[in-house]
Amino acid sequence: MRTQVGIIGAGPAGLLLSHLLHLEGVDSVVLESRSREYVERRVRAGVCEQPTVELLREVGLADRLDREGLPHHGFSLRFDREDHRIALTDLTGGSITVYGQQEIVKDLIAARFAAGGDIRFGVADVAVHDVETDRPRITFDGGELECDVVAGCDGFHGTSRGSVPAGVLKTFDHVYPFAWLGLLAKAEPSHEELIYTNHERGFALHSMRSPEVTRLYLQVDPRERIEDWSDNRIWDELHLRLATDGDFELREGPVIEKGITPMRGFVAEPMRHGRLFLAGDAAHIVPPTGAKGMNLAIADVLVLSRALSALLHKGRTDLVESYSDTCLRRVWRAEHFSNHMTTMLHRASDVDDYQHRLQLSQLRYTATSTAAATSLAENYAGLPF
Repeated sequence: MRTQVGIIGAGPAGLLLSHLLHLEGVDSVVLESRSREYVERRVRAGVCEQPTVELLREVGLADRLDREGLPHHGFSLRFDREDHRIALTDLTGGSITVYGQQEIVKDLIAARFAAGGDIRFGVADVAVHDVETDRPRITFDGGELECDVVAGCDGFHGTSRGSVPAGVLKTFDHVYPFAWLGLLAKAEPSHEELIYTNHERGFALHSMRSPEVTRLYLQVDPRERIEDWSDNRIWDELHLRLATDGDFELREGPVIEKGITPMRGFVAEPMRHGRLFLAGDAAHIVPPTGAKGMNLAIADVLVLSRALSALLHKGRTDLVESYSDTCLRRVWRAEHFSNHMTTMLHRASDVDDYQHRLQLSQLRYTATSTAAATSLAENYAGLPF
């Protein structure tokens, strides 16, 4: 079997890359270890930056997003039991749209199959070979895919990054001393916008997935087990951390899903080795506080699709040679912003009163300074591609 671009991973990065390449007249095959049902139900991020939304519209993938997505023109920083709104649109002209990653994946799979795309689910034992030549290969259980280029879009635990020879990659890894307990509940959102809360008991986030489904998060110790968090215990803690002196009332509902996710920042450099290109979580992880993970993956594959089109149609090598540097500039901006949001809003167990006062000082400055609020809003709504 032969194609021009072999793509490993059917998440947003791999599927969107396949779609963008199709629009450029470049053939691809997507190999995914999980089933279609699994990837379409896998709950992940839900905040789309404005540049992400504009790109999806531009390439014909936003019909359902525009119908069902929830545009937001601001969000709240909640501390001292009060809300302090960051007006994204007023400050920057930008906005974000809440639309689940799994919904984008469904849209992408439908679009690729409608266009005759080749996506293979349940593919095991994937391995990458000969990426330092012009004819790399991907082998898998009982098959082999010859191609011109391999795109590793298979996430942090995928096989692609591990295919790069030892000593080529430099990695930067930072593990945060807390985790997020995420809760998906069938309950009407309690507020029309997202609420990021700094509370003495730890961070909390109120978000949503639809007018009927609420997404909520609690900062917990990474050693906690989800089995020790009953639904009642989670709701009690959310009520404590999200309480205000105003008229906010947290709406409860049946729990659909819950789990604990550790938090880390990770970057692998460079994002290219020979004819292997890493994209999305295969190359970088950001703490979820800044809502950048999926948006970074989409930015990567936009750059990559243009570079591969130039390479495969015209023989130009300049864009593939600059791919890693171009992407890493945006990656490190997002790492910095996500770290800023994380450290401003979370309480580490070793934080003393001095550091807590610094957090509050930063929050109050952000909430009262137009310049500080604009910087936060610009990064949150998304820098231009």
